[in-house]
Amino acid sequence: MSEDLTIISGTKEDQYRSLIPQIKGLLEGEPDLIANLANVVAALKEQFNWLWVGFYLVKENELVLAPFQGPVACTRIKKGRGVCGTSWAKAETLIVPDVEKFPGHIACSSLSRSEIVIPLWKNNNVIGVLDVDSEAFNHFDETDKKYLEEIVQLIPF
Repeated sequence: MSEDLTIISGTKEDQYRSLIPQIKGLLEGEPDLIANLANVVAALKEQFNWLWVGFYLVKENELVLAPFQGPVACTRIKKGRGVCGTSWAKAETLIVPDVEKFPGHIACSSLSRSEIVIPLWKNNNVIGVLDVDSEAFNHFDETDKKYLEEIVQLIPF
């Protein structure tokens, strides 16, 4: 397991390509879910300096806050509410260029302008989401979707 992280500049794709093997190294041989989730969000936050990056896990039919980095966050989200709850309900990645235009958006931070949410899968069920917020409008795109979906698949659930 590696506890070092090399931050690089370059294109978004270059940054993801450099980060993925490092995340693999952080996860290698570590069976504890919380430790793994914490290291993934730390690596993403360090590399990209997003406003907020973190996980929510499904517990008793709600998304419950899990490891994250950034401002304090909503603790519980109901299925179908906000971007996270909608991603969970639809079982698909959502890219939201302007959170204020998303029906039912939950403003956990007034600084958030755009968001991407990726479902976490285990045994064909969504067991949580990775949520990333930016202070910039239209920050996330198909490159983020591709690589963040790849990153969450690395996590042993």
